[in-house]
Amino acid sequence: MTTEKSKETPAEEPKAASGKPKAPAKAPARATRAAKPARAARPTAKSTAKSGGESAEQKPAAAAPGKRVKRTVEHRPPPRLLAHYRDEVRAQLINEFGYASLMQAPQITRIVLNIGLGEALTNAKALEVAPAHLATISGQRPVITKARLSIAGFKLREGQAIGTMVTLRGRRMYEFLDRLISMALPRIRDFRGVPRTSFDGNGNFSLGLREQVVFPEIDYDSVDRVRGLQVAIVTSAHTDPEGFRLLELMGMPFARQQAA
Repeated sequence: MTTEKSKETPAEEPKAASGKPKAPAKAPARATRAAKPARAARPTAKSTAKSGGESAEQKPAAAAPGKRVKRTVEHRPPPRLLAHYRDEVRAQLINEFGYASLMQAPQITRIVLNIGLGEALTNAKALEVAPAHLATISGQRPVITKARLSIAGFKLREGQAIGTMVTLRGRRMYEFLDRLISMALPRIRDFRGVPRTSFDGNGNFSLGLREQVVFPEIDYDSVDRVRGLQVAIVTSAHTDPEGFRLLELMGMPFARQQAA
């Protein structure tokens, strides 16, 4: 009898050392509330390269805030005149003038293009056409120059727009000079060379063109009036003979010296 009662009655709860029954254990969390799996990290260029994936087509992972991202720039060959200067002109200048280092050899620093617009006081359309032509010639957006003083004899007031100009440096400078020497100057009617005396005493050269249509980029249908163009070539030479020899080696077609 004792064995049957022990099977039917539930087992007594174990008592603690103090004599009180222990609290029942908490039930486990529901299966629906299970912890979500962590998101897989996005593959980067390095991880794909190690795993054998296509790293060239995937974009690199975004950098942390405050860090600079290195961007790859497509390599372009240098302009033709710049390569000609580095390969031949500079070495020849050093041999002729006896410079101690490569840095002493003169070079072209900038080219300034300028169009005077005195007609803009009466013709407002000139301020739209001339800057557009100058931008087409140079490949760079020009700026509008304004009068600094008021001159009553010319009916000019301070702040009025009287011209447009642009300053070229680097690649655009060499590309413009190449087009000027090889394409624009040969299109001038009865061209016999640029003057040799247009230097300022410090190796800088100034050239004036009577027509802007000598550049093949200008569309004849957009020309409302023929305007002159001034080209100032600034060099690092200290004397006129150095600047003259630099431009002559670069291909500038100077006029021949008259026989005595």
